[in-house]
Amino acid sequence: MTKTVGAPGKTIQTRLYAYNLGFVFQRRLRKILKAHGQNIRFGLPVGKSAAVAIWGRKPVAKRGMAVARYYKKPLVTVEDAFLRSVLTGRQGDQPLGLVVDRTGIYFDTSLPSDLDVLFRESIGLSEVKLQQAADKMAHMTRLKLSKYNDFLHPVSDLPDDFVLVIDQTVDDAAITLGAANAASFTEMLACAKAENPDKKVLIKTHPETMAGLRKGYFSETDCDDQTALITGHLCPVGLFEKAAKIYCVTSQMGLEAIFAGYRPIVFGRPFYSGLGLSDDRGAPWGRGLELRPEQVFWATHLRYSKWYDPFFDRSADFLTVTGILHAQARQYQDNQMPAVCVGMRLWKRGFLRRFLSCGRDAPIFYADAMEAVEAASIEEGRVLIWAGRETEEMITACAHREVPLIRVEDGFLRSVGLGAQLVAPVSLAFDDTGIYYDPTRASQLEHIINASDALSDIDINRARVVRERIVALKITKYNVSTVTVKIAAGKDQEVILVPGQVEDDASIQKGAGRIKTNLDLLQSVRADFPDAYIIYKPHPDVEAGLRVGEIATNDYADIVAENSNMATLLEQVDRVATITSLAGFEGLLRGKPVTCYGNPFYSGWGLTDDKADKITRRKARPGLDALVHACLIEYPRYWDPVSGTPCPVEVVLERFEHGQMRVKTGAMVRILAKLQGIFASRARLWR
Repeated sequence: MTKTVGAPGKTIQTRLYAYNLGFVFQRRLRKILKAHGQNIRFGLPVGKSAAVAIWGRKPVAKRGMAVARYYKKPLVTVEDAFLRSVLTGRQGDQPLGLVVDRTGIYFDTSLPSDLDVLFRESIGLSEVKLQQAADKMAHMTRLKLSKYNDFLHPVSDLPDDFVLVIDQTVDDAAITLGAANAASFTEMLACAKAENPDKKVLIKTHPETMAGLRKGYFSETDCDDQTALITGHLCPVGLFEKAAKIYCVTSQMGLEAIFAGYRPIVFGRPFYSGLGLSDDRGAPWGRGLELRPEQVFWATHLRYSKWYDPFFDRSADFLTVTGILHAQARQYQDNQMPAVCVGMRLWKRGFLRRFLSCGRDAPIFYADAMEAVEAASIEEGRVLIWAGRETEEMITACAHREVPLIRVEDGFLRSVGLGAQLVAPVSLAFDDTGIYYDPTRASQLEHIINASDALSDIDINRARVVRERIVALKITKYNVSTVTVKIAAGKDQEVILVPGQVEDDASIQKGAGRIKTNLDLLQSVRADFPDAYIIYKPHPDVEAGLRVGEIATNDYADIVAENSNMATLLEQVDRVATITSLAGFEGLLRGKPVTCYGNPFYSGWGLTDDKADKITRRKARPGLDALVHACLIEYPRYWDPVSGTPCPVEVVLERFEHGQMRVKTGAMVRILAKLQGIFASRARLWR
């Protein structure tokens, strides 16, 4: 396999000989290099394609430099890419990309690098390519991604219009090789205070300093009435938005400030200075370049960085990596507040631990709601309860103690197998406002859809690709059957699918109007569409004898599609008619008209034929792909069943495609599933 590496125009398959232990013990590093055609070897660098690899400019790199000189072999410098991970490398997190430089390295501005070549090449980019780069740059900023992404605290707690000073770790190579030193930091702070005497000066410490792993240049001794340290884990983009000015030495945050539309004041000579995008106070250099932010972004993030997909061990593009990093960061950030769970059945606790343990201790489970609220209050945590099991007393207690109450429910792409058969989901919704199936109150999903006009073309295109892939792969919520149904409709006769539902399900209890049962639904559909060919599909849980909803007569349907495949049925019909079934949403994905007799989460937005009363909170009129983005990308969280880590929806879809979604269950789980079938008439005991 050959990949483009280094300076433009070089397509090389290289054997990289390494002489420091990082290349030995860091498997991810070797896998990324291999995915981009760079194979790490140990021994003597012999052969025409051999080169010597070093990591950055650490002292141990001198060993590799000496070997390269002796054997007259090219020297290749490897470093982390500009979007790395959630936590730092010293905290044990693995990178999602590398830079591989065959000339120098970007942060050593005393010598040329491949990045310099790319900066010059960016001058000749077409307006189309520049716009594509600008769109991706804006996408990264909207997602608030940075090199490290362990943001925990709200920026809203900070004063408005402050001056931001960015600290770095002592003697970092980017400082010494960026024509700066400790005096540069002293000068930076002094200038920030003198030039802004009426503003608060806030110093942003480095993540590794906050973790106690490395010292920074600033400490409490530098604080006074005007100056304070920011010691919390705050989002850089959020800081930029509130800052009046941004001061840095050589920190990558200066580059991120440029991408976010700001002009940092720079006291070193970082690789992004001298391009007309910063107020340069450090060592001058005559680059002779005036670039736009999108040109710099194209060079740094789209060409210089080599991105990696850890789920499928392959090279990746920039947008794939932003999706992965955003999913990982969201999971980490959401789970930093201790989780106290109440009302969760034993079989659900295993997968909840997986979803909720990222970066913290495992969640605590309680049987008593008031004990759970008390524990969450003491731990400064949150209470999580399976949606529909909360009581007004519990809601009031949480509000009184200022404890966040999170409702949990399955996502819309769930599993291969039924939840009622105790098959764990690969997606969950965590909602601190309501829950998507309850239209009697607002939910986070409603808020997301109402804000859908802010979606970018990248967001909409991503949702379109997800939707098209779901349709192509014939994916539905449960994916339990391959049985097809022979339809005997007459010529030009409209074929309508009526999906049965579990009649005691919360979505019926909360979202149904006057039509509340499967029989009532069939009667109404027959009355509204008297000449149609009606297919009734019983709910899989009902067919399995696990839930309530069986009908006693088939008089209103032309055919009952027992144990049939939902995706295949949806391809065969002209319309879906439902109370609140997810099958209506799945019909929308496939371009089918959908008639709703209740108020499911996807109705009331102008995309369905609504028979129930309108919900006035639903004001937006999103396109189908905007709705898909809200429901399948932004609202739920996904968990990869193979790697056991948080992931974006695209990973789950590919697992479906490769048949990697079937979950093995132990003997005890199978016994519990059978017992649940026996007690189907008392389903409230199990759900």
